[in-house]
Amino acid sequence: MIAIRSLQIAAAVLALLLPGAAPAELRVVVTSKPIHSLVSSVMAGVAEPDLLVDGTASPHSYAMKPSDARKVQNAQVLFRVSEEFEPFTAKLVATLPSSVQVVSLVVAPGLKRLPIRKGGALEEDDHEHSRDHHPHHRDADDHEHATYDPHVWLDPENAKAMVRHIADVLNRLAPENAAIFRANAEAEIARISALSEELQRNLASVSAKPFLVHHDAVQYFERRYGLAAAGSVTLSPDIPPSGKRLQELRKTLVSSGAVCVFIEPYDSPRVAEVLVEGTPARIGTLDPEGRKLTPGPDLYHSLMRNLASDFKSCLAGS
Repeated sequence: MIAIRSLQIAAAVLALLLPGAAPAELRVVVTSKPIHSLVSSVMAGVAEPDLLVDGTASPHSYAMKPSDARKVQNAQVLFRVSEEFEPFTAKLVATLPSSVQVVSLVVAPGLKRLPIRKGGALEEDDHEHSRDHHPHHRDADDHEHATYDPHVWLDPENAKAMVRHIADVLNRLAPENAAIFRANAEAEIARISALSEELQRNLASVSAKPFLVHHDAVQYFERRYGLAAAGSVTLSPDIPPSGKRLQELRKTLVSSGAVCVFIEPYDSPRVAEVLVEGTPARIGTLDPEGRKLTPGPDLYHSLMRNLASDFKSCLAGS
């Protein structure tokens, strides 16, 4: 931790000493909280990025406000995860002037994407249908949007790849602050590495305990830490499961010995209550998008620690 603090101090010193660094006015907009946290860390000491999807809103269903559009129109760069994760950006990007660079972090070099899980209790419900997309691509960054799970930040290795890419983009945008961005990125990558080791230790004792999730949004986290998902209630957070689906999931819950059914903040617990009724399974809550957290450079770390704590608490029955 001393080494990490040294890197952070070095970045702060550079922000104060480098000629012209402090007055730099970067107009950076970020779509959602997890990546806003990473961008904020890289930009520390230079400027603060604006966040579009704030409060308890979800990027999956966010409705743009006119003030949001104006903010992005005047930006130099827009960071997003992908059009799949933030579908409201499709029309937005189509209207932007060429002066706005659109960066989809899902294609950051070194980032590993996982396919959408299908089969068994993770199969698509009969009445679930993928949305038809007719995207206007500014950067051709997420042309495989229908095939992969977009919750990429939940693997710390992916978060580190995104931090590196964010720093590279900002270095080109404001080369006078490149030394600060590099130092900040190195410090943030070190913090994420330490965080991941901490989570690995904390989750080891519950890694074999099966569970169900309402929305299949945490597979990157599960796979990184060896957790045992037995199924998901729905592939889309906006589409309720059919009666047939619930019957199948009830069988899965019982046959797998799942000890928890996880929902997300602001989801109705009704479906989970139906599934666990008459079984020893418990209901837990996971917040993979940080909807309940305050935006800022520490949000990513709080989000990941909270996920680990919520998994462990429910799975261990504490």
